[in-house]
Amino acid sequence: MSAANTGAKRPVGVFDSGVGGLSILREIRRELPGEDLFYVADSSYAPYGEQPEHFIEDRAFTIAGFLQEQGAKAVVVACNTATAAAIAKLRAHFNIPIIGIEPAVKPAVRGSESGVIGVMATPGTLSSVKFADLLERFGEKREIVVQPCSGLVEQVERGELDSDRTRELVEKNLAPLLARGVSTIVLGCTHYTFLAGVIAECAGQGVTITDPGPAIAKELRRRLEEGGVLAGADSGGAQRFWTTGEPDGARRLISTLWGAQVEVSQLPGEYARVRQSQIRPASLTK
Repeated sequence: MSAANTGAKRPVGVFDSGVGGLSILREIRRELPGEDLFYVADSSYAPYGEQPEHFIEDRAFTIAGFLQEQGAKAVVVACNTATAAAIAKLRAHFNIPIIGIEPAVKPAVRGSESGVIGVMATPGTLSSVKFADLLERFGEKREIVVQPCSGLVEQVERGELDSDRTRELVEKNLAPLLARGVSTIVLGCTHYTFLAGVIAECAGQGVTITDPGPAIAKELRRRLEEGGVLAGADSGGAQRFWTTGEPDGARRLISTLWGAQVEVSQLPGEYARVRQSQIRPASLTK
């Protein structure tokens, strides 16, 4: 077997602060049906959006290291906040492709009719240097209104996708955006994709909801093809899941969001614990 074919058999790793990244995993599965996918839900420390940057960076390094040790040929950081906090350093240290995510401001600017775009995201994402750079690059020709959202990640983590409380929080966070006349709402947190139906219903007709999932899946395909490690459509397509939270509860929630019964393992203790060092062993670096 050639080196390229051997590499193609390796899995793709994906992680988020909790279950939100399953929305990205879902798009990856649609785009790449033959890839084996490994997913880590860092649920004990969700939401990342309210954690300090050094903490998020530490968790990102720890989980990316775990996924690489499991044989991952690429890692997708399926979290806007973790991407903003850690993506540059992850790419500098790890010797596999690291693919991040950012609010889909660029396609929203291109497609917006009224020129008023709303961005719903966590405080950590909206306050990041990376997001400020995104606005500077693509926000000149449009009015962009940002809305730091609280409580929505927690509702998804509880599995409350359409409860009265969830609708109340969605309406509260939407109100400032609708008052400004937005015609497009960018979902700047992967958790919010699971609330897209409720958000669209509360926003009303004429408001477009945008999320980056399909674009991330296509970028992953491009990177795997570029590296000669893309799996064929009939190569496998299995999934494995880990959590830093309680496995039985995670299994029920992930099975519901994934749309099929799955098994969820506890992430090993050395990866589940918070570590203070931000410098990783040389074996994990370029």
